[in-house]
Formats: sequence, structure tokens, C-alpha cells
Amino acid sequence: MTTLTLVLAIVAAVLLGTVLQRVSGTGVGLVVSPVLSILLGPALGVLITNMTTVVSGALIMAAVWSRISWRRFAVILPAAVVGAVPAAWMVGAVDAGWLSILVGVIVVCALLVAVSLPRLPEWSSTSSRLTAGLLGGFFNTACGVAAPVMVIHAKLSRWEQGSFSATLQPIFLSMGLTSVVVKLMMGSVPLDDAVGVAPALLASATVVTVLAGVLIGGRAAQAVTPTTARRVAVTLAGLGGVGAILRGVLDLAG
Repeated sequence: MTTLTLVLAIVAAVLLGTVLQRVSGTGVGLVVSPVLSILLGPALGVLITNMTTVVSGALIMAAVWSRISWRRFAVILPAAVVGAVPAAWMVGAVDAGWLSILVGVIVVCALLVAVSLPRLPEWSSTSSRLTAGLLGGFFNTACGVAAPVMVIHAKLSRWEQGSFSATLQPIFLSMGLTSVVVKLMMGSVPLDDAVGVAPALLASATVVTVLAGVLIGGRAAQAVTPTTARRVAVTLAGLGGVGAILRGVLDLAG
């Protein structure tokens, strides 16, 4: 694959993920993580996905600021930081392929339980938020996909879609930043991988693409109902779990 083709593939994944995230609250990690992991390798691909969520979260957060529930965010974030530490250790110690398969299976099983039951019991206490933060931080650091955990938490806690999708932005921003910092501090991801793309070019292309995706997604969000947005979020979460499994199988096969 040529450098130009590689960059175009990355840009396409980031654009689609950002548009979907602006519409439903999730999308960047679910779409970008599997693609970048295949193109750049699991460890580096997830690291760059984490960096992308920081940029997308910051830009989208500015557009949905008034609907963010800072009270929920304040409970979820500390737990996410705790969950990131063991995940960073696993990234460096466990074979990436097996780790991706394990996380993907857990995600898919959790979503199947969530969507197959006609109505999940309500669990909206502080412990629910702490659990969501802990598992979300772990999953985000391990495979760049925290959305399934947050979607299930939203269903359990009866979290209104508008507030949920808005609050996800500072959550994803913080989780992404935490994952990057913890991985670099623990040396979990080798940064000397030759991917054929200059880091400055990749970073610049990502920022510009995320900005374009936010603008396009902002227009699309005006035509999407909360119910449709929730369905999109659940669907994306399922695709993210399947993508993690496929990514692990491809890694082991290679």
C-alpha cells in the first residue's frame, strides 16, 4: 500500500467515524479503531485512535456544551482513569490478537444481552456510573472502543439521548487522553514502528478531517430523532465488537 493510499484510508475512516459520533454520540472509536489497527498494527492503531478521540471529543463538545451532564462526568472519569492502568499493562504484556478477540467477544455478548431483553432493570446509582467508567476506561485503553459499555450504561440508567450523546464527548476526550498518557508512561506501545507516514502529516490530516466530520455531522444531526440516534449508537457498538474480533483474528493469522 502506498503512502497516499494509506493516508486516504485513514482519512476516510476518521471522517465517517466523526460524522457518526456527531450524530449519535459514538462512532470514532468504533469505526477508526478496527481500520487503523489493520493499517498500522493493533498497538499503534489503537493509540492513534485514542488521540483522534481527544480531538473529536474537544471539537464536538464545544457544539453540545449546554447538554453535557457534568455531574455524571465527574463520577465516570475517575473510575475510567483507574480502569486504564491494568489495560495499559495488558496491551504491553498480552498478544494483541488474543486481547482484541477477548474484548470483542465481551462487547458483543454484553450488547446481545442489552438488546435482547425487552427492558433492562433500572440501575442509575453512583455504583452504575463507577462501573461504567471502570470498564469503559479499560476497554478504551485496550482496544479503543468504550462505546458499548457506555451504551449499555445509558440503557440501564435511562439516560436521555441528548444528554448522553453530549456527555460522551468529554468522557471520550478524557478517556482518550488518559489512555495515551498511561500507555506512553508504561511503554506499552512501541513508537518506532515504520508505518510509512510522517507523524506530522498523519496528525495534521486527522485534525482537518475531524473538523470536517464535525461540520458535516452537525447538519446531519438536525434531521435525526433521538430514537434513531440510539439505534445508530447500539448498531455501531455491535459493529465495534465484531470489528475487534476480526482484527484479532487477522492479527493472529498474520
